[in-house]
Amino acid sequence: MGYQHALEGYIAATNTHEFDEVSKWLSPDAVYWFTGTSCTTLNEIRTYFENAWETVKDEVYRAEDVMWITTGEEQAVCIYTYHWKGIYQGEPASGKGRATNVFVAGINGEWKLIHEHLSTGG
Repeated sequence: MGYQHALEGYIAATNTHEFDEVSKWLSPDAVYWFTGTSCTTLNEIRTYFENAWETVKDEVYRAEDVMWITTGEEQAVCIYTYHWKGIYQGEPASGKGRATNVFVAGINGEWKLIHEHLSTGG
């Protein structure tokens, strides 16, 4: 499983709206930076995801213009424009922003997300 597959799997898992699926793609040491907040434990990350899914119903998340800016045997970093759409306060809504994802290869060669930084705009 390569880092590209890990990104694709992570995004697909995000769109299940089930954190147990998302967590399969995360390093136990994952750190998330979002606009206005940071999550440094898996429980904090879970809470953030579940609150987002509760706030934006039926959200669909996708990545465009993915660029792998560094890759190696044990780490890979990509940047992309993220897009989301769903139902916010009963109305259709959408948005986009910039993302940076850092993946690391584990002991078994499985790639896991160790850092995500999302910011609005872009």
